[in-house]
Amino acid sequence: MIRIGIDVGGTNTDAVVMDGTQVIAGVKAATTADVMTGVVNALRDVLAASAMEAGKVDVVMIGTTHFTNAVVQRRDLAQTAAVRLGLPATASLPPMVDWPEDLKRAIGGHTYLAHGGNEFDGRVISPLDEAELLGIAADIAAKGINTVAISSVFSPVSSDFEKQAGEVFARALPGAHITLSHEIGRIGLLERENAAIMNACLRDLSAHVIEAFRRAIAATGIRGKFFLTQNDGTLMDAAFAEKFPVLTFASGPTNSMRGAAFLSGVKDAIVVDIGGTTSDVGSLQKGFPRQATVAVEVGGVRTNFRMPDVFSIGLGGGSHVVETEGGIKVGPTSVGYRIITEALIFGGATLTTSDVVVAAGRYELGDRSRVGHITPDFIARTQARVMAMLEDCVERSRLSPEPLPVIVVGGGSILVDGPIGGLEVIKPNHFAVANAVGAAIAQVSGEIDRVYALAEISRDAALADARERATDAAVAAGARRDSIEIVDVEDVPLAYLPGNATRVRVKAVGELHVA
Repeated sequence: MIRIGIDVGGTNTDAVVMDGTQVIAGVKAATTADVMTGVVNALRDVLAASAMEAGKVDVVMIGTTHFTNAVVQRRDLAQTAAVRLGLPATASLPPMVDWPEDLKRAIGGHTYLAHGGNEFDGRVISPLDEAELLGIAADIAAKGINTVAISSVFSPVSSDFEKQAGEVFARALPGAHITLSHEIGRIGLLERENAAIMNACLRDLSAHVIEAFRRAIAATGIRGKFFLTQNDGTLMDAAFAEKFPVLTFASGPTNSMRGAAFLSGVKDAIVVDIGGTTSDVGSLQKGFPRQATVAVEVGGVRTNFRMPDVFSIGLGGGSHVVETEGGIKVGPTSVGYRIITEALIFGGATLTTSDVVVAAGRYELGDRSRVGHITPDFIARTQARVMAMLEDCVERSRLSPEPLPVIVVGGGSILVDGPIGGLEVIKPNHFAVANAVGAAIAQVSGEIDRVYALAEISRDAALADARERATDAAVAAGARRDSIEIVDVEDVPLAYLPGNATRVRVKAVGELHVA
């Protein structure tokens, strides 16, 4: 299978061509303000570098930060109605109760409470009231809103109410975008509801962006299938991504970590991905990023859908280097994709970390004569500051004193010189485009998160049922059934619930099936 992986970052758009497990060529193109031009440039460059005909490409996988940036920057978000099924319970904490005010205003702050919902074991809190829902739909229509997020208490246990409500709104609001929370988030109501609302407000944007990606791919003559990468390191097809844009959040760092594992052959390690603007740090377990076990904030909103346990610092190849009274200050400001015009080595006037690396003679880039004035003392102090920042990150990612290796990838990894915190540093071949490699090798996943009452079913039977459901979910998402393996099982007793309840989360992963 001939695959192209693309990762759209803040500084560069990276692309690789892979034939099976072999990387044929990898390139970097500057990310453009409109993004699509950068994608087309990267595709054309990588096809030329690999001498590959566009017609021979089977699949294209893209990782993008488009939707995360839209939420963080409060732009291009649709007016959204948030409908919760749970009355008479949950009324004390209405939808979006913990949202930043500016984000709530950006999507209108339209919230509704209705009857419905379940207990943890599937018992009904109150029956669904269709007349009540039709009244809400009439109000939504009167406000001209075309996007609805529906959440129900314990819907991952029993999704019937959300599905029934979705059908009512689909009939009453023809053409509306409807998001059901059980399809995105996990058990916790507020965080799952937040994820559903966030997904809903991105639906208009996702239709526009994914159509633009389709046009960019078609413009280069590629006729193969097109997928986007999710934040758990796996794939979703374009139609699924259009429906669930929120699942692309944090897919960039995830792609880098998966690419680092593939290129190095190391499955358990700490990965440091240094780009032009930021460094992302996280842990690999069995070749996949360790998943966050607590609620993750996106744009100031708590969510509980799957996210990698990755954190970022403002350190990259384009980071500003400034002499202050307290010593050398590196980042967090960066020239980003303007490095090719603003860094000293490219004729600009801003001193960046890349300029210091070139001045030290450790890398050939741009015009070294432009940084000849930088003193060895300044170089040494800058390098010490960079390594201290990286050492702090690595220590934060360690869960045990075991000396795991550190895999360093990304274009900015030229900043790393020697071990980090006494740990071995691995810099694999094609390290600069590891994120695009991670996109190209992405597999397909299915995940289930349910509460079982062990008074009614044995623990082994509950785990077996969850494994089967996760496998079916992976197959439905496009995985080959014969390639599926279970990569994560979490079994947590819930002492505060009756019936010897336990929460089971299972993740299954398989190879992409391309017909």
